[in-house]
Amino acid sequence: MKHTSGRSKVSLVVAYYKNIPVLDLILKALSTQSCGDFEVIVAEDDCSAATREFIQSKVNQLPFPVKHIYQPKDDGFRKNEMLNRAISVAEADLMVFLDGDCIPHRHFIKEYLKNAAEGVALFGRRVMLSQPLTQKLIQTKDLSLLSLSNLLFSGTGRLRDALYLPFINRRKKEGIWGCNWGILRKHLIEVNGFDEDYIRAGVGEDVDIEWRLLSKGLKVQSMKHKAIVYHTYHKPNYSQDEVNINYRLMEEKQRAGNLYCLNGLQKQ
Repeated sequence: MKHTSGRSKVSLVVAYYKNIPVLDLILKALSTQSCGDFEVIVAEDDCSAATREFIQSKVNQLPFPVKHIYQPKDDGFRKNEMLNRAISVAEADLMVFLDGDCIPHRHFIKEYLKNAAEGVALFGRRVMLSQPLTQKLIQTKDLSLLSLSNLLFSGTGRLRDALYLPFINRRKKEGIWGCNWGILRKHLIEVNGFDEDYIRAGVGEDVDIEWRLLSKGLKVQSMKHKAIVYHTYHKPNYSQDEVNINYRLMEEKQRAGNLYCLNGLQKQ
């Protein structure tokens, strides 16, 4: 089904790297969203012909527009560079960020759109799917496997985060995770987007931008039990040592006090 023309209300960024089977599930889940007024930007930290061909084969079947941006080559961790490029091509006022290993709940877009506000960064959490359930999802492409009754007996972690209870407002207990958060695009521009000095996973795509946004006077609001994503199982793809290096880098940046990062959307 082809999408209708016109400016979307949400730009959903899928930070993607070499995982076509799960990207297929993500696009399927997005095709059944209860709110359809969004565009999808697949921000690929790679340059894969297979991914390009896959997206081209899907694009005319989807009820939303898809933009595919990618790096010239697979050259280390450059997620933040791709996120900045996504900001540059986004057409909506509201931006929502989803990792390419996470499948969104059917009300995911609706809840971000409903809760978006000026001066606020919204953040959700993720349900941790087991390896057997992940494999079954990929084999069958059956999203009904994500029903709460099925998750109860599947070895799923963080099961409470699978409860959809949109009438509950939770106070902030934790901060932004890059796999599930949203904010008005103009606030990202105000801090010059993501800091591309982070060339290792962890911290740079969430903790760093959170401290800069908070220091600019923004608030954070929990989307727990509202914006739900299901994290597919995979082995860890980065180490605690890399995270520690990023924390030390962030501490240096905090001492320098550059809320408008020097190596972001606009290069200094």
